[in-house]
Amino acid sequence: MKQSAQPARERILDTAFRLFYAHGPRGVGVDTVIAESEVAKATLYKHFPRKDDLVLAYLDKVDQVWFGQLRAAARAAGDDPRDQLVGMYDALASACRREGYHGCAFINTAAESEAGSDVHARTVEHKQVVLAWVTDLARRAGAADPGLLARQLTLLLDGGLSAGVLDADSATPAAAKAAARALVGGACPTR
Repeated sequence: MKQSAQPARERILDTAFRLFYAHGPRGVGVDTVIAESEVAKATLYKHFPRKDDLVLAYLDKVDQVWFGQLRAAARAAGDDPRDQLVGMYDALASACRREGYHGCAFINTAAESEAGSDVHARTVEHKQVVLAWVTDLARRAGAADPGLLARQLTLLLDGGLSAGVLDADSATPAAAKAAARALVGGACPTR
């Protein structure tokens, strides 16, 4: 086996990230991750004693990337929370244009994990954290009902992530952003 200069744990996680996103965690065996990351079985199990540990690490990495992109897109829209609530949809546009786009890793993983498992709980946790962040933005934007607006916007975001896979229509992110703008406009007073 040719060894990479990258540490084994990072190679395993990078490989799992690529394979799990493309095929789903259930669709990828540990032996495939071992072979493609060029590590010994003992090395994988030293870092990730159970496959679920590897899946959880994958979800943590996805969370850092996706939630980071959402927050960056919101910040790029300016200082006004109203603009940020709409601007976060630019992350959707970037995601859907990416080569190899397969939708939301959390929705995909939740669909194939058992309710009540650690993996399923992590997918739910991610969605709750995003919802709380959007709720805070909606509150700062002056929404009459920040929780309702946040729920509507996150449902729209998840729908946009799913539509990006189902129809791969390049107009979907712009349509989602326009809908978000209408929701924010109707729920938040102008300043």
